[in-house]
Amino acid sequence: MTAPHDVSPLQPFAHGPFLVDPDGAMQPRGWPALRFAWRGRACEARLADGRLRLSAAAGALPYTAECVTGRTGAVAAIGRLPSELPRGWLLRVLPDHRLKLEAERALPAPVTATALLGALVGFALDLDPYLDLLASAGIVAGTAKT
Repeated sequence: MTAPHDVSPLQPFAHGPFLVDPDGAMQPRGWPALRFAWRGRACEARLADGRLRLSAAAGALPYTAECVTGRTGAVAAIGRLPSELPRGWLLRVLPDHRLKLEAERALPAPVTATALLGALVGFALDLDPYLDLLASAGIVAGTAKT
């Protein structure tokens, strides 16, 4: 007979898009997206195979009709920005004139909630100087142009 305190070992359990081991290690089920906002900008993180793909909506390029000089300065800043970004970061100008900053990070194995949250916070803090540079060129948080 087994005593009441003798319980079988804990099993992994589902928590949202993750399977969590008793020790806190997380295995994504599918390719989950974690979304958050930083300085008024939508950010997203996707986890797959121990890699975290991060992106931030960096703002929107002003149209010439809105402000000729503002657009000129914004285009110049966008031209300089890629050489100032950390290695592996990308700046994309989307067809609707939105700007997207993207990065990828490796996470230590096993992936835990602490490591995942630390990577999200690190990305957000790393964004700051580039968001400041864009803001000084007149590019602020905004939505798509239609």
